[in-house]
Amino acid sequence: MCGLCGAFANADHWSQGGDAARMTDAVPAVERMRQAAAANRVLALRGLKLSVWADRFVLRGPTGRSVVVDNLGTLWPAADSLGACVDPLDAGLMSRLEDDQT
Repeated sequence: MCGLCGAFANADHWSQGGDAARMTDAVPAVERMRQAAAANRVLALRGLKLSVWADRFVLRGPTGRSVVVDNLGTLWPAADSLGACVDPLDAGLMSRLEDDQT
């Protein structure tokens, strides 16, 4: 993927956790890392991995194919585009994740 993808500013999304204009540069980066770690608990079950790249995310599939994801609102459709139908609100999945925490 070329570096130009990261050059365009992405629009604010509610998942970014508030007014980005009032945050320091470190806070959004830390929050994106926390979000990626939480999402990876779900994505790993389908062989996907989300990583932080600049002010965006990169979602990688089991075949190595990757998609740039601007925010968590576009994460699940991107996972579907990689062939891994993920429903983060599936009752069985939520139960499994809760069991993993105990």
